[in-house]
Amino acid sequence: MILSLAAGTLALALALLSLAVGAAGFGFVIDPLILWQVRAPRTVLAALVGAALALSGAVLQGLLRNRLADPGLLGVTGGASLGAVLAFYWGLATAFPLALPFGGLVGALVAAAAVLAVAAHAGTGAALILAGIGVAAITSALVTMALSFAPNPFALAEITIWLLGSLADRSWHEVWLASPAVVAGLLLLLSLGERLDALALGEETAASLGVAIGPTMARAALGSALAVGGAAAVAGGVGFVGLIVPNLLRGRVGERPSALLLPSALAGSSLVLAADLAVRLVPLQQELRLGVLTALLGAPVLLAVALREARVG
Repeated sequence: MILSLAAGTLALALALLSLAVGAAGFGFVIDPLILWQVRAPRTVLAALVGAALALSGAVLQGLLRNRLADPGLLGVTGGASLGAVLAFYWGLATAFPLALPFGGLVGALVAAAAVLAVAAHAGTGAALILAGIGVAAITSALVTMALSFAPNPFALAEITIWLLGSLADRSWHEVWLASPAVVAGLLLLLSLGERLDALALGEETAASLGVAIGPTMARAALGSALAVGGAAAVAGGVGFVGLIVPNLLRGRVGERPSALLLPSALAGSSLVLAADLAVRLVPLQQELRLGVLTALLGAPVLLAVALREARVG
């Protein structure tokens, strides 16, 4: 509870600070139009995206009992990328501005449905991982194909920039589109706490305690699809948040998965808010992409966790 309060307070402070930062650096805006139409949507989306990615990572790590589990493991992120790329490729994003995030959300849900369809019969964490890896590989290949056959250099540049991840130039339209899916996904994932605690003892033990393994995995996959799909639909390729946050907090809350869920969501919001502040303040000719910064932060954490697992093993 103390950790959740601390993470929530930090997220609130960073959100207020985000409203005070523009392209030129710090400075509170007198014009309410800039504050409300430019900075506020970006701040809200940063908080939602961070919570979605971090909570999905915490749930998947508890579900699969693997500290290296990440939302990208289920192919949801790849599905969202493919949906958005197709919206670019067919020119839908130009004709209809919300086609891009809508395509990303649809792609994430289709990818999650494919993973569940493949893994439904086995009903084990291993089957879910293998199905996710397969779907992720297929979506990655299709995204590469779309990039190879981009109709013009401008479309190729737009697709590539979107894949790098960013919250720049987002409006309330993206907030209204993404927030229902993200909030629904967060609520589904937060409801899994007790089931994840039982699964930490092993699938056979959890089943003996009355936990339905298949429906639990389906709820986790659906919640991740809604939360991560909604986040990726508006932010693009922002990765490693679901890996970084749970692993940084686990030493504070212990090994009980349910105790990690709410702190992860709040700390994830704090991380993405801080990263989005950083990309606006770094003095470069062009704004640093959010997904690039989170990858730079996440790669060392990934290596540290992998080395720790190797030593334990």
